[in-house]
Amino acid sequence: MSIYKALFTAAIGALCVGSNIAWSQTQVYPVGPDLTKQQQNRQLTQPLNNQPLWSEVRSGAPQTTTVRGRETDVLIQPQGQTWRTLRNSEISVWGGWALVVVLLGIAAFYWRKGPVEVHEPLTGRRIRRFTLWERTIHWSVAISFGVLAISGLIILFGKNILLPLIGYTLFSWLAIVAKYAHNFFGPLFLICLVLFVPTFIRYMFPKAYDITWLAKLGGMFSAKEVPSGKFNAGQKLWFWAGAFVLGLVVALSGLILDFPNFDQTRNTMQTANVVHAIAATLFMMAGLGHIYLGTIGMRGAYDAMRHGYVDETWAKEHHEYWYNDIKAGRIPADDDAAPSGVERAA
Repeated sequence: MSIYKALFTAAIGALCVGSNIAWSQTQVYPVGPDLTKQQQNRQLTQPLNNQPLWSEVRSGAPQTTTVRGRETDVLIQPQGQTWRTLRNSEISVWGGWALVVVLLGIAAFYWRKGPVEVHEPLTGRRIRRFTLWERTIHWSVAISFGVLAISGLIILFGKNILLPLIGYTLFSWLAIVAKYAHNFFGPLFLICLVLFVPTFIRYMFPKAYDITWLAKLGGMFSAKEVPSGKFNAGQKLWFWAGAFVLGLVVALSGLILDFPNFDQTRNTMQTANVVHAIAATLFMMAGLGHIYLGTIGMRGAYDAMRHGYVDETWAKEHHEYWYNDIKAGRIPADDDAAPSGVERAA
């Protein structure tokens, strides 16, 4: 009998424990009248403490709404806090410092080396380097890229850097202008990019001599530049990795952010924002090097893209294989008339 009594006692005990667990679980997340009653009681004992309600709201679980659409029944998306923290910490901090390091590196290089000069006297004979269309589409991409870069920097860093310097009133107007400029120039940049890639892609396929150029870093730290074609390996890398890959990633992720009316979810927008910010930062870092070499870093490079012509000496020293092909007739002579005062290469 003692054995039966022990089993009976154990069964009663287990039943009591199970009942208590089940009862406690039903009290953690009450619904309906029970939730309302608990909230009323809590307001008496702990005024303004509405933790159960906000726990349910922040859970991301769908609720009841009369508004039709994707995620309209989700009041608060918890992942949004993760995105906000990531955007305002790792992306903005590390991205900002990366841009500063690149700028300091370019400044140090210019202070140490100065602009790249030609070593022989100029001949006065000019060779056409870029057609009118090539220059037009290049400057269209460059100008839209510049507007997007400046406005994007204001959007990403302005609150922490500019706001303390210029105050709320001026910064609010600057932020509004930056936002609209970014939104409208984004699609324009994509259109220009779609025209830019097929215009220059025929020059950008790798050649065997590009390996030598890369191995010697284009002669950047030596007295003589490494021979190259019309575009050297560095320019080709900028085209493929910068304009083609990063440019398209930035443009397409920007479209997702620019047109939320396509009914994308908040998670999609947050992911696109992270991808957009990282790709844009890398794009600007590489773009700083390209802008430097195309302006003050190399004598004559800016004039080539502005006017379309370069001196024979410049062509020979900076793009020797391209110059040799022109002199040997392997590249057809252009049919455009040279501008007045410009002598064609023989």
